[in-house]
Amino acid sequence: MKEFIRELVKKIKPIKSPAASDDVQTAPLSDEQLQTVSIKEEKYFPIQIMVGSAQSVGRQRDHNEDAILFHSAVLSDAEREQPFGIFIVADGMGGHENGELASSIACRVMAEYLVNRLYYAFLGIDNEPPLDSIQEIMEQAVQKTQQAVLSMSKGGGTTLSAALLVGGQITVAHVGDSRIYFIYPDGRMQTITQDHSLVRKLVELGQITESEASVHPQRNVLYRAIGQSEPLQVEVITNPVPMNGHMLLCSDGLWGVVPENEMFKVISRAKNVSDATQQLIDAANAAGGPDNISALLVHFCH
Repeated sequence: MKEFIRELVKKIKPIKSPAASDDVQTAPLSDEQLQTVSIKEEKYFPIQIMVGSAQSVGRQRDHNEDAILFHSAVLSDAEREQPFGIFIVADGMGGHENGELASSIACRVMAEYLVNRLYYAFLGIDNEPPLDSIQEIMEQAVQKTQQAVLSMSKGGGTTLSAALLVGGQITVAHVGDSRIYFIYPDGRMQTITQDHSLVRKLVELGQITESEASVHPQRNVLYRAIGQSEPLQVEVITNPVPMNGHMLLCSDGLWGVVPENEMFKVISRAKNVSDATQQLIDAANAAGGPDNISALLVHFCH
């Protein structure tokens, strides 16, 4: 198991989110750096992975097109405990049947691919680590999901934000405008993903302001989503686990109506992750609940 994790870490490419701050370091590659990772892993483990989730149809919709999926495990042997986790949020679009079908397919196909490629090897059933890097496997998983949605949900589409935890690293694959945040114990709340929306592109180009973006009539228009025409570009990011902090995955039904500072207050003050996610949903509904709302909150601690 130690060698399996070591080989996976070695295969992680030095990718960093364009949205990430400069103080977030990418995964190590050299033998000297790998020794540093081993030391940090010893400090971090045994690890606790606490997950809370909540959903709501919202106050202005009559059906739910969001989907969430999560699975976490810790394998303990004589030397250490190693964590593994899959966390996914998908926000469907395209009408009642097509949207909810697309998001469900996306969660299930993405998770199935990752389980088949990585989870069995993690458990020691497959003793050979994969030849591809984790980033390549995440990219392949999203492309597999794209094909499944195109063939099984005609006219449907979905966002897809997936986080894979292996050892001390989290690798994210992202398409659309659902979001993944890291909340650090020092008080930082960092957006890990970028919104693949028309309005976000206009903000980046300086054509509209953030305040204008929040009320723009085309704020829900995506230029990149699962189910859209190919080729599909996937955002893939690897960062260290925010140890003693949180990871939040959510649909735009949450972040689009609840300010980030309010989300941070809810998470930091809640007694546990389950209460935090329900309070986040309540806050979005209190703000009008214009869309389906999904929140998946993970706390990592040792």
